[in-house]
Amino acid sequence: MTSHLWPLVEFAAAPLAQEERDAVIGDSLEAGDTVWKALSDVLGLVARRQLLRWKSWRPWFATFLLALPAGYLLITVSISVASTSERLMGLKVGQWAPTGHEGFLMLLCHIFLLITWSWTSGFAVGSLSPRTLCSTVACSAIAVFCLNCVTFGKHSHMESMSPYYSLLFVAPAIWGVLRGKRTHRLSLRTALLLAITMTALTTAAWFDNALWILNWFLLVPAWYLVAAARTTRPASEPA
Repeated sequence: MTSHLWPLVEFAAAPLAQEERDAVIGDSLEAGDTVWKALSDVLGLVARRQLLRWKSWRPWFATFLLALPAGYLLITVSISVASTSERLMGLKVGQWAPTGHEGFLMLLCHIFLLITWSWTSGFAVGSLSPRTLCSTVACSAIAVFCLNCVTFGKHSHMESMSPYYSLLFVAPAIWGVLRGKRTHRLSLRTALLLAITMTALTTAAWFDNALWILNWFLLVPAWYLVAAARTTRPASEPA
């Protein structure tokens, strides 16, 4: 057995529960399986477990009604923030670049909204379906990569702008996913304060003609967190 490749099997078994992971790896070791046989067995088991978890509505909702639409919109918001920053610094931006008359104050508003839109979207996805997080994140990452390629391919005159600018939302989104997976819920006070602040700033951007109408969708995860916090209020807390 090529033992130096055995960590690959252990890595593939990471999505399994601790007891199940120990059992399947222990069985492979006792049977003297090759690394490739053990890897095939582990991947097959992981795939079956993931498929069973997708019987619930939660992973479907988290992936196709939250992660994918939010990912597409956040790509555009990231490009807009980068374009506006370049314009305000006196740099040349592409003809299509989504930037208008926004000043520094509105740019700060957009940066705050980009971070909070991304974080709340990630938190909602991580808390909705933590057991299918690997497949949800994988599907979302592939979709975001494809959308990124299409966006920059469709507007060929954006060659002066780095495609990495469209991924400014990724870091706060990952932070939100990890936090959502770990804690599942925000306190009602925190969720409500965050949602109200985001709604107020989104409204301000809308009245300043600095917002795409579809960006209103990015408030859905924040208000979902408010609803989730209300449904999990401790019994000792008055309604």
